[in-house]
Amino acid sequence: MATLKIKKGDTVKVISGADKGKEGKVISINRKNHTLLVEDVHMQTKHTKPSMQNQQGGIVRQEGPIDISNVMYVHKGQPTRIGFKFDGDKKVRYAKSTGDIID
Repeated sequence: MATLKIKKGDTVKVISGADKGKEGKVISINRKNHTLLVEDVHMQTKHTKPSMQNQQGGIVRQEGPIDISNVMYVHKGQPTRIGFKFDGDKKVRYAKSTGDIID
């Protein structure tokens, strides 16, 4: 399986779909389906029954999954592609537009 270039906590920009242009922080990644959840992007409504944790129940708004190919990493305010290179003996991600090391 290929290495995913986006990680939890990264800031990404949606490049296609109904929410095109929105930016947000990655909440979680589903490696099996190549999808991710981004804060306040692709909001969906879910009807919940009353339970011990949610006494009231009702309609809840939550983020829906987005395909990983529909987002780009944001580096210094600009969307950029990500590559991998070795810094000494450590493999690191870098922004292809500037060449800066991300982590």
